[in-house]
Amino acid sequence: MRWLWLLLALLVSAPAAADELRPGYLELTQKSAHDWTLVWKSPMRGGVTPNTRPLLPDGCRENGDARRERMPAALITTVQVRCADDVSGKRIGLDAFSAAQTDVLVRVAPLNRPVQVVRLTAAQPTAEIRARPDRWQVARTYFVTGVEHILFGYDHLLFVVSLVLLLSGFWTIVRAVTAFTVAHSLTLIGTTLGLLGLPQRPVESVIALSIMFLAVEIVKKQPGQPRLSERVPWVVAFGFGLLHGFGFAGALNEIGLPESDVPTALLTFNLGVEAGQIVIVAITAALVWLLGRASQPLLARGIRWAAYGIGTVSAFWFIERSFA
Repeated sequence: MRWLWLLLALLVSAPAAADELRPGYLELTQKSAHDWTLVWKSPMRGGVTPNTRPLLPDGCRENGDARRERMPAALITTVQVRCADDVSGKRIGLDAFSAAQTDVLVRVAPLNRPVQVVRLTAAQPTAEIRARPDRWQVARTYFVTGVEHILFGYDHLLFVVSLVLLLSGFWTIVRAVTAFTVAHSLTLIGTTLGLLGLPQRPVESVIALSIMFLAVEIVKKQPGQPRLSERVPWVVAFGFGLLHGFGFAGALNEIGLPESDVPTALLTFNLGVEAGQIVIVAITAALVWLLGRASQPLLARGIRWAAYGIGTVSAFWFIERSFA
């Protein structure tokens, strides 16, 4: 059973950082027959190196001085671009991108033609601008982004893991996870559409506290003495889910949304988050079941040590986000 202990250890030894998925965003929008606007959003802590620069299509050049704006988590560069002819069939991307640790979303919006959205990686730092892009590009790109955000956004991942470790019974877990899903979907959509809003820093601190709360609940769990989160798990999951939704919205805001494709991008990002969440629940539940089959005392010790690990990581996050 050593491999099970290794997997359990990996769950609680994830890097102590939250919302790690912070892709860059590159947008090229056509204004007239030869004039375009280029917007390059480089994340401050996403792994894009200072030498990484936009790579314009052949026949295009910067026209005027660039305007730079420093945001809390990104540097946004805007510059006008002049292209001698049509950009279809040419490539756009990033130079000096091989050492980057994050992906970059690219949106190309020609006049009177469909918008193209692609995803660049260090392995594929450029992409061809198609005259007729795949209409599923936006959906596919943001779905993958959502999956990766929940799998590599360690605070959300540990919250879902903690729910599964705390609760007993298939339907109890399903109801709690469903409540969490509904809640964070509501605040994600509301915040992205400008209907809701909270300062991101305090939200991230409270998200860390929500994980710490569940870790304490796991450690203090006693047979025959259900705690609050065991008596009304869906209420607890729903309440904390609202806060996690603000966290998802903050990450999505940093990624950027294509203006003409907001509904599609928002829906598929959320579906991607849910798909990743299902994977987390399935893996955690399978590990719990296998450990329980091997030995109930082994399962009890494994869950307790996992809770200590989760609580330690979340306490570090709380201190870091509150006082750093």
